Amino acid sequence: MRETSGNRPRGDPVVPKVTMPQLGESVAEGTIGKWLKKPGDTVAKYEPLLEVITDKVNAEVPSPYEGVLKEILVEEGETVPNNAEIAVIEEAGEAGASATATEKPAAAAEPDTDGARVEPREVEAAMPEARPAAEQPAGQKTQSEGAQPEPTHGPAGSDERPERTFERAGTTTPSPMAERPAAQAATATRSEAAELPGREDARMTPAVRRLLREHGLSPAMIVGTGGGGRISREDVLNYVEAVRTGQPVGGQTAAQAPAAGTPSAQPAPAPARAPAAGAAAAPAPAAPATPAPTFAPGEDEQLVPWTQMRKGVAKAMVHSKSTVPHAYTTVEVDVTGLVKLRDSAKGAYQASEGLNLSYVPFIVKGVVEALRKHPSVNAHWSEDGLVVKRRINVGIAIAVENGLIVPVIHDADQLSINGLNRAVQEVSSRARNNRLQLNDLQDGTITVNNTGWFGSVASQSIVNTPQIAIVNMEAIVKRPVVRESPEGDVIAIRSIMNLPVAFDHRATDGAQIGRFVADVKAWLEAVGPETAIY
Repeated sequence: MRETSGNRPRGDPVVPKVTMPQLGESVAEGTIGKWLKKPGDTVAKYEPLLEVITDKVNAEVPSPYEGVLKEILVEEGETVPNNAEIAVIEEAGEAGASATATEKPAAAAEPDTDGARVEPREVEAAMPEARPAAEQPAGQKTQSEGAQPEPTHGPAGSDERPERTFERAGTTTPSPMAERPAAQAATATRSEAAELPGREDARMTPAVRRLLREHGLSPAMIVGTGGGGRISREDVLNYVEAVRTGQPVGGQTAAQAPAAGTPSAQPAPAPARAPAAGAAAAPAPAAPATPAPTFAPGEDEQLVPWTQMRKGVAKAMVHSKSTVPHAYTTVEVDVTGLVKLRDSAKGAYQASEGLNLSYVPFIVKGVVEALRKHPSVNAHWSEDGLVVKRRINVGIAIAVENGLIVPVIHDADQLSINGLNRAVQEVSSRARNNRLQLNDLQDGTITVNNTGWFGSVASQSIVNTPQIAIVNMEAIVKRPVVRESPEGDVIAIRSIMNLPVAFDHRATDGAQIGRFVADVKAWLEAVGPETAIY
């Protein structure tokens, strides 16, 4: 987050603005999940200010300043790009100065007696002299005749700008309001305003204004539930749902405004005047916009909106499958020795460490030991060449509510099996409780995916780009296998795990991946009672 000053008059204090941080190397935008403070609240520097949701993480964002939260510019549920302004904080020193200035407005307005004084006559001379309506140039009207004032900017602190309408000089577009007698027009204006719950000049972000246009709606139809009557994305969607169902939704009700395409009751217009000779006929009024069609579930259906995380996962999966030529290989691993070691050690380990000893750290250990021999697999794809990483940072795929997340164990090759077990359980816990930090999601060089926990024995994962390989560990199943002995072949019951690997065929080939996974298999099959856990 950064401080921006914008275009302010010289001498005005710089108002610190909170911006959307970049929560990841490939993350271009974030969604406001929840504001932890409201306008008027005092915030300390580095105190959690809001929760931001991306396709990779749900993170708490700290306040970059100490002061008072003056204004929230982006409502909950709205998505904005990195570095977009989302809030304004009045720093502690500025808050006091602002309060002092407010207490004495008259003193601030007094002219400087030492400077040049502007006489009333000079002010009059600077203004163009008003002319009677009859003397106005053709195509111009006085404001009392229905001419609209020049558009102004939105409310203070808003990034909105009204749409400007450009007309050819010397022509006018008669307004239906201008054709009515003054008393009738005033009555109609009050009647129409009473039918609409919101305000035409209600504050909103450009994204919400675009959503209104997509549905053919006017801001005056929507009840803004945000601070100062600000209209949020949720307000618009609730109104659309209220129109569809005919029932109030989230404070919005379609009964407050005419439905799209349905004419509202209005006084009968006065007979139209015949156009003057040589004057162009007034264009016919545009037909009311029809709201964009929305999915309407049947009586035996329910529409469950996608979460931001689900959308992010979908985007990442589509990108990987559409750009990476996937290839796969699978080996069977006899993990009987590993199973015996874990079974014999898990009781004492639980008593000593307070943690369950899982199979995941053993698989991760086998992967990192194989990567030492095959550094080209510990790499990222790039258009310029293979980026071989010197550090071995293993991503652990973790299923969370409504999504999937891959926190990273950095320098995994420097950890013992005990250290890996602790690291895996720590990042898993933080991921499921939305406590991951940005660093937990960066710089992964290969991913391990435990697909066996739900009984899978054969699966094909999608490469976590820009990495070039992902290793699955499937369920351990007891199988009858043929083993060689001095007396000949015998059938034995062994614990077998399938180990599939998906890889980016642009970056490597089956032979290199085959040798890599063969070394993973060899390490795992060598685990026995002498294998050190610490």
